[in-house]
Amino acid sequence: MPRFKLVFFSPVASTSTILSQLFKKYPKTVGRIGQYEECAFFTGGHGLFRPGPEANPAIGSRGALEQVEEHRVEVLVTDKGENTEIKNAIEELKRVHPYEEVAYDVYRLEDF
Repeated sequence: MPRFKLVFFSPVASTSTILSQLFKKYPKTVGRIGQYEECAFFTGGHGLFRPGPEANPAIGSRGALEQVEEHRVEVLVTDKGENTEIKNAIEELKRVHPYEEVAYDVYRLEDF
């Protein structure tokens, strides 16, 4: 089965809520490693952004440079094929994340 690493950035106060929702909605495919479930790794950092004139920011205001304490979150997504599970996980991430534009990366993992 294909596996992916989903990496996203979230405000520190929202990380637990986002992960809880992903784990709850996709318990068999998100955050599962062998006999362990709800697995994730996150580190702290700072996000920097300036919302444009048409933006509707959850944090900060249009035109003002904003710096937010964020987590970089990494979670494994196991797919059953055709990339359905990773697409569903990204869709759910976008639905529950507080940001208007969610920053995320997807890496396909290989077995060696």
